[in-house]
Amino acid sequence: MTGAACGIQFLLAALLIQSFGLYIAALSDDLGWSKTALSGAAALQSVEAAIIGPLLGWVVDRFGTQSMVRVGILIFAAGLLMLSQVDSLTGFYFSSILLAIGTSLSGYFPLSVAIVQWFERHRARALSIMSLGLALGGLAVPIVAWAMQHHGWRMVAMGSALIAVVVGLPLARIIKRRPEDHGEYIDGIPPQSKSASSTNTEVITQQLEFSARQALRTRAFWLLAIGHGLALLVVTAVNVHAISHMKEGLGYTVAQAGLVIMLMTLAQVFGVLLGAGLGERYEKRRVAALCMLAHALGLIFLTYATHVAELVAFAIFHGVAWGLRGPFMQAIRADYFGRNAIGMIMGLSAAIIAIGQIAGPMVAGMLADLTGNYRTGFTVLAVLASLGSLFFMLATKPALK
Repeated sequence: MTGAACGIQFLLAALLIQSFGLYIAALSDDLGWSKTALSGAAALQSVEAAIIGPLLGWVVDRFGTQSMVRVGILIFAAGLLMLSQVDSLTGFYFSSILLAIGTSLSGYFPLSVAIVQWFERHRARALSIMSLGLALGGLAVPIVAWAMQHHGWRMVAMGSALIAVVVGLPLARIIKRRPEDHGEYIDGIPPQSKSASSTNTEVITQQLEFSARQALRTRAFWLLAIGHGLALLVVTAVNVHAISHMKEGLGYTVAQAGLVIMLMTLAQVFGVLLGAGLGERYEKRRVAALCMLAHALGLIFLTYATHVAELVAFAIFHGVAWGLRGPFMQAIRADYFGRNAIGMIMGLSAAIIAIGQIAGPMVAGMLADLTGNYRTGFTVLAVLASLGSLFFMLATKPALK
């Protein structure tokens, strides 16, 4: 199941999430739309996540994830088909909403909830393996860029819709709800075996189970959500605008910019693998705090790059930070609040995190239109990201009252 979730993440990343910046650059050249207008599509996707996040959390907790993921794959494919036909900004926005709904129903959120239900001891490792798909999807960016150059972005979007259905639906069938529903156990270990394997000196800790209402009353819930949102200020801004910045501000071709994104993805893969090894050894919130500083430093390198070495530094710092921090976000929440209401807790968190997803591309795009380049917008986002490390440091584990 972890492998299937990894495959679905790869599919979504390769076809859209990691390659969305290519569509932005192509639409800007082909149809002449402003960066602010194009950033609005990314903002709409985040608004959708904020609106339906709590609802998705309730549905996942009550009914599971398999059917949701299947429906999401179909809606995602429909969004790509609509994208291939757009010739107006309104049409682009509608296709972006469909893509957002499809990604929400089949992507990181429901897959994370499913994985959390099946693992406890190696939860961070399992989530890191799942997130490997998101990282590996970036390796397809140069291929997507080549395809757009030779066949056009419309044909690429149409072909991507077909791939999403043919590959995504079989993978979705593997995703299951909870181990108890299938005669299995968390971590594959029966409770009596866990007790028998413990020595007299070992303390078997009981996982605290918070309700969504109880979690909302804790300081940790809000600090984690704000810190996560500040991280996505940088992540979403880079996904939407990095290629345009390298093309327009730094003088590189789209193909060359795609290679930088590929290098960033390799660094992200390394970060994910690092997280799989470190997840249970170090305190996750401290690792996340260090990653926030790396996000900020990487964005500064990208913003003021005068040599290819600085772009390499951006790719390494930002990629490793993204790959290492990303899976820890849901692992920390599950460690802090338990499994019973984790869908709703993640959904409520998503509504707050979406503010960062909305603000990142919009701030960068609007300031680029006003100033003629991305320097001011990217600098502001880097400063905010560095402040995010403080929120993670303060987010200590709560007590159930």
